[in-house]
Amino acid sequence: MTSIDAKSTTDTDLDAIFGPIFDRIAHGAVEREVDRRLPFEEVGWLREAKFGALRVPVEFGGYGATVRQLFRLLVELAAAESNLPQALRVHFAFVEDQLLAEPGEDRAHWLRAAAGGTLVGNAITEPGVGAVDHYRTRLTKDGDRWLLNGTKYYSTGSLYADYILAAADRDGERVGVLVDANADGVRQHDDWDGFGQRLTASGTTEFADVAVEPERIVGPGYGASGPTYATSYLQLVQLSVLAGIAKRAERDAREWVAARTRGYTHSAADLPRQDPLVQQVIGRISAAAFAAEATVLAVADVLDEVLAGGAQDEPSIVAAELAAAQAQLTVIDLVLPATTLLFEVGGASIVSERLRLDRHWRNARTISVHNPAIQKARAIGDYLLNGTQLPFAWSAGERKPATGDQQ
Repeated sequence: MTSIDAKSTTDTDLDAIFGPIFDRIAHGAVEREVDRRLPFEEVGWLREAKFGALRVPVEFGGYGATVRQLFRLLVELAAAESNLPQALRVHFAFVEDQLLAEPGEDRAHWLRAAAGGTLVGNAITEPGVGAVDHYRTRLTKDGDRWLLNGTKYYSTGSLYADYILAAADRDGERVGVLVDANADGVRQHDDWDGFGQRLTASGTTEFADVAVEPERIVGPGYGASGPTYATSYLQLVQLSVLAGIAKRAERDAREWVAARTRGYTHSAADLPRQDPLVQQVIGRISAAAFAAEATVLAVADVLDEVLAGGAQDEPSIVAAELAAAQAQLTVIDLVLPATTLLFEVGGASIVSERLRLDRHWRNARTISVHNPAIQKARAIGDYLLNGTQLPFAWSAGERKPATGDQQ
């Protein structure tokens, strides 16, 4: 692996380290999609290169990267394999929480652990009733320790992780609990059945009397009321995935056209790459990819300022949330059409199963349903027109009908 002086880490330095790894990951993307092979080996390459320690300060063994540098690399990783940034989403938020924590042994421990390759997954969302009222996953007292019991779904990335950040209810209080992924009583299932993002390991996690030491209760956890940087941060990882998908879609379409010699009798040129209509399609996909990435990095700059200030300034946090919500609507509207448009550059052969170019649209469509865009659009409008606070915590589950509502 290339070594650098992380005190002066530049984009060039980071590209020298991670560019070759991303290329190796991209090389097997179609085969993994066909075989539905979870990328454990590829995650291992990222561990070895300390990708999970991008934001960890140099003194703790990390790269000390900026927020912008992190998200730029997440876009590039998504272009290689769109499942991986999503799988690492909560890990990077966990690292960010440690950076914001008060100096102490726990903070130093987890930052050094991240620099050593430790990864953190999540178990937050619950099936059925979910967490609209309170989590059904419970943390109960058992002598000097606690016991965790419950079932979670969409446990994205946890099969790749060393620890699982679980959301639970403790006597009516929402708490985050850090659990060893291989602890007694933890069962994980790769049962995610979506038509896209199939390799994120977003399956079910069961906790049955899992012992939790008091120091592993790490705060209020996801869903606590009030403004937080975390929701815009987590959303921006999803948008990085979309931007990366657009980049890969443009590259794949361009490479396919460049090598193609078959055309139509009524085409404007002998070779597809010389056809002005085909050139126009490639240009439009390229523009969508550029704009999607630029939008992601613009929000990353806003978050960089929020986090540099300790994520304490509420107006700045609200501004970041608004920017991420607006970006979500923009990026989705750029990427989904682009991943459909790419098929216009060829005939029936471009839909060959061996190419799996449909995975770009399937992956983009799947990632786009997280925190539904129609609800985000409404929330933005309500905030701008009426000053209604933006919803920072997006919990999913069955709601009880209001009094007078029909069942």
